[in-house]
Amino acid sequence: MTHRDPFLAFSRPDWARLAAATPMTLSEPDLAELRGINEAVSLQEVAEVYLPLSRLLNLYVSASRQLFTVTDVFLGNPAQQVPYIIGLAGSVAVGKSTSARILQALLARWPEHPQVDLIATDGFLYSNAVLEERRILHRKGFPESFDRRSLLDFVAALKSGAEEAAAPVYSHLAYDIVPGEMRVVRRPDIVILEGLNVLQVGTQGAFVSDYFDFSVYVDADQADIERWYVERFVTLRDTAFRRPEAHFHRYATLTDDQAEEMARGIWATVNAPNLVENILPTRERATLILEKGADHAVRRVRLRRR
Repeated sequence: MTHRDPFLAFSRPDWARLAAATPMTLSEPDLAELRGINEAVSLQEVAEVYLPLSRLLNLYVSASRQLFTVTDVFLGNPAQQVPYIIGLAGSVAVGKSTSARILQALLARWPEHPQVDLIATDGFLYSNAVLEERRILHRKGFPESFDRRSLLDFVAALKSGAEEAAAPVYSHLAYDIVPGEMRVVRRPDIVILEGLNVLQVGTQGAFVSDYFDFSVYVDADQADIERWYVERFVTLRDTAFRRPEAHFHRYATLTDDQAEEMARGIWATVNAPNLVENILPTRERATLILEKGADHAVRRVRLRRR
């Protein structure tokens, strides 16, 4: 029996045509604020990749709302709006945060759903004190370093129609949870949940991905992601790491060779194993996969057959 690929594959030009007459609502100044470190996302890429995706999601959100209305009529309940939840996953340094920010900005400009919240799962990491107590600080970013119960409760609250749900806040500068600080989400139309392991499942119980209406995986060749990680580390050495309050301030004085060696060591011992063991195996669970080339630009889109 011939195996049928569960995904439809689109070249970038073919995918771009699916934007139809969707207007571009982002300007170059808008995009400049959304780009991540060392990511040269162009307005052309936004128009050809993210604009069609925003159109597809707008159609899905509308269809989802109609389905909820039908269910409420059947049950004799007053119509209740719950947020449409999009999961966005991918490796460290692959550009998933930038993808999430661009998607958020585009979706918020559709008149049907102006409130679009973006939540990073970094906030659900255990504090450094807890990780040290459990002797897994060196495995930050691995599944066991997250408070998965709190994350699940947060997403479940959103989907239950709760008036508000609160997520902890993580500081990349301090490399830790910000004590007492919470990000409160109040009845959003759409929530984008971005993180390393959001598509992961286990052997029992409910999982965060059970609550997703749509999911995106940002993909690239592992050698390219490693190079991007090293380039980002060197850039941070010259910027954020120079701030005295930065957790990694000690790296600010490294030479280029030392910084590259340090970055490759961290990649080899932490990020690469996490990618291979935990993140990459979830790729095929996504609704849509954005495949990037060596230049960091999306070259192909794969959409799961429905």
